[in-house]
Amino acid sequence: MDLSIIIVNYHSRLKLETCLNSILKFANFVFKYEIIIVENNSGDDLGFLAQKSDKIKLINSPKNLGMGGGNNLGIKAAQGEYILVLNPDTVIKEGALDTLFSYLRSNPQVGIVGPKLLNPDGSLQYSCSRFPKVYMPILRRTFLGDYFSVNRDHFQMREFDHTSIKQVDWLMGSALMFKKKLSLSTGEIWKPSFDERYFMYFEDTDLCRTTLKNGFKVIYNPSAVFIHDHARESARYPWYLAIFLDRLAWRHIGSWVKYFIKWGIKF
Repeated sequence: MDLSIIIVNYHSRLKLETCLNSILKFANFVFKYEIIIVENNSGDDLGFLAQKSDKIKLINSPKNLGMGGGNNLGIKAAQGEYILVLNPDTVIKEGALDTLFSYLRSNPQVGIVGPKLLNPDGSLQYSCSRFPKVYMPILRRTFLGDYFSVNRDHFQMREFDHTSIKQVDWLMGSALMFKKKLSLSTGEIWKPSFDERYFMYFEDTDLCRTTLKNGFKVIYNPSAVFIHDHARESARYPWYLAIFLDRLAWRHIGSWVKYFIKWGIKF
């Protein structure tokens, strides 16, 4: 098996079906693959989706493990030499998976590669970023971002035209491809996985940072294009209400704290 595609579902059945259809309609990939769906104890009945193809395997998690934990459950079950972590709210454009797979296989110094992401209306989604300063979540969630737009735009790499292959700090976890086992310079074998201390948010930033720490590159490859119907659930309320009304906002804050405790505070 060449590639295992891991998709974690949590109340995303309709979007998941669209995502699966966008993969299954392409018959002539350059690789052999499997799709592992992890139903993260949301209560969605996904049995009918698993019957779409013999390439699909369904894992029903007995509890909600979060994004990192759910993906790790799929990675452990994966038979592929390479892994694609994919969100259910994505649609794969023709040739995108072949492009990422061929690029990663041909560049052993690359630890993670990700595609260009587009919004459903075709506009660019800023999916590659620099590592965040400690104040960046505040700028992104409050009115202060309007006063410090230069800092916010630098974080999101808005000066980059997003049309060329580029080494970056980290990529949005909606679509990340990496090898299941990597040989470190020390001779040890590293199996990339998510730090499950992050239930949700920052797990993708953390994985990319660990990849760089282990001596591998993180690459944005716009030759591969995915549509990402992204909804920032943690930002559905104004910041001054979110801290009282939104559990996801607190998840975000908690992961923010854990990230900077682990990697150190930088201004």
